[in-house]
Amino acid sequence: MRFMIQVRANAVSERGEPPGPEYAPLFEAMGAFHEEMARAGVLLDGAGLRPSRDGWRQRYHADGRKEIVDGPFAETKELIAGYTLIQVRSVEEARAWASRFPMPFVDMDCEIEVRRLYEDADFGPGGAMEIRA
Repeated sequence: MRFMIQVRANAVSERGEPPGPEYAPLFEAMGAFHEEMARAGVLLDGAGLRPSRDGWRQRYHADGRKEIVDGPFAETKELIAGYTLIQVRSVEEARAWASRFPMPFVDMDCEIEVRRLYEDADFGPGGAMEIRA
């Protein structure tokens, strides 16, 4: 089972400024946590995301039109500032790792969201999307 631990964005992450020295202990804790997950064989990937001003959204309309909307996006509570992708044996194991996730921002309320990824087996025989190289 794969899970994505999403760090929710806020005004600090959306500023896109280099973190100050007060973030050094957080980066150390996050690095140690990711190293521990790597040693345990559950870490697949993890990274911070640049602010939404550096991105865009692509909207698909029912009539087939596509629309590109450049960032930044106003609602930071709907954005992701970073993620950690893990592969574990159970929901309980995912909860255990997520419960140890370091607080992602210094001196402010913040949250993470954990979501399970779909796997080929979730779609039954013939229903999986195959990616051909």
